[in-house]
Amino acid sequence: MSDAEMPGLVLAGGLSRRMGGGDKCLRPFAGATILDRIVARLAPQVASIALNANGDAARFARFGLPVLADTVEGHAGPLAGILAGLRWARVAHPGATHMVSVASDAPFFPGDLAARLLAGAHAAGTRLACAASAGQAHPVFGLWPVALTDDLERAMLEEGTRKVDAWTSRHGCVEVDFPLAGGVDPFFNVNRPEDLASAEALLRGAAAGGQPA
Repeated sequence: MSDAEMPGLVLAGGLSRRMGGGDKCLRPFAGATILDRIVARLAPQVASIALNANGDAARFARFGLPVLADTVEGHAGPLAGILAGLRWARVAHPGATHMVSVASDAPFFPGDLAARLLAGAHAAGTRLACAASAGQAHPVFGLWPVALTDDLERAMLEEGTRKVDAWTSRHGCVEVDFPLAGGVDPFFNVNRPEDLASAEALLRGAAAGGQPA
């Protein structure tokens, strides 16, 4: 199963309260920013990338990505970002059957994420897939059928659905397990300043050991 036209979405619409506010994906990391690393890891896996973020899009101008604001008001969570992404994907990539999403604060997510989510959905006979590791699901690292765009919109606007699993469970969603890499969870995310320091240390350790990270 493959989707050569599959677009990718980086979810950066959160409020980053535990990081003290602002865009944590723009925090310095490994000589650039977290977002630089996220985009570099996702780009080889997809046909193109859009960024879900609210507020002034100019702060992301140097990345050259479409910036998609939530169309559901009130900071409605990641489902609102997914909906914005699916609307964009339907227009930007009319031949695509799916879109893959990643969080903007997980600098070590797998380089084969998109391919394995597609393969997992195909093997399970489901329409949706999300990543899992160490017994924990990561629903924002997901595979989303473009055909369900209108269904998601109705669920959010007419039914008030906000939880990701409350919607995905309706359509069948398989969890695709990813192993730890050198004891590190590939979906380690940066929520607090101390997490950012830990991520830098993990990257240095991987480089010293000659391992990819």
